[in-house]
Amino acid sequence: MKNKIHAHVPYGRLAEHLDYAITNRINPEVFFSAEALDHLVQEELSSLADALHQAGLETTIHAPFLDLNPGAVDSSIRSASRHRIEQVMGAAKILRPRVIVVHPGYDDLHYGDNRLVWLKNSIDFWRGFVESASEIGTILAVENIFEKEPSTIKALLDAIDSPCLRHCFDIGHWNMFSTVTIEEWFAELGGYIVESHIHDNHGQSDEHLPVGEGDIDFNRYFPLLTATAPDAVWTIEAHNTEHLQRAIANIKGYIK
Repeated sequence: MKNKIHAHVPYGRLAEHLDYAITNRINPEVFFSAEALDHLVQEELSSLADALHQAGLETTIHAPFLDLNPGAVDSSIRSASRHRIEQVMGAAKILRPRVIVVHPGYDDLHYGDNRLVWLKNSIDFWRGFVESASEIGTILAVENIFEKEPSTIKALLDAIDSPCLRHCFDIGHWNMFSTVTIEEWFAELGGYIVESHIHDNHGQSDEHLPVGEGDIDFNRYFPLLTATAPDAVWTIEAHNTEHLQRAIANIKGYIK
């Protein structure tokens, strides 16, 4: 687990947590909101990136997602989504992240009979970014959110078939929304996993609890993750430093 843990941090709070990250060897997953991207000062980002790289830490990025949808039927929503991802790729040129996590924007209840329209739009959208990701040396990772099973994400990844478009498996979202077992999910998408978001809940809301403090069976999860995706980034999505510290301590109890 040494030097493998990443932790979620909003870009606006990265500077204040920089010393903690360096001292404790925590690799940051930097979340860029739309507001952060609109007010980004490249010199400030460059300074933070240099400090992290000189300390030997890796970074990942979490792209903005609120109100965005790369597969939207409405072309204006796709255009807004494209603008935000273009901004993210600009930040990635400076930060040089290992992975950029993106949301797919799909759910069965919303799209229904428009699933194939969403899929076609998504394929067209992400094909335009995989070449940029390759040039930067990063991987775009599609995170499961509302998906009940993995077929939609798998169809997107299969269609584009690029090593620069892969999967971020979020164990908390799986616990809330999936109707298939974790073994079934990994059988379909395990080979695509380059990152996993690690947090706990009781299956009803996105509580972002430390590992072992909800009802997720991490005794099943960690062996699957380490066997199927041994090089994946492990990102703890904690809402405060105390929860982060508890999560790291609790994870050690599951690692043999």
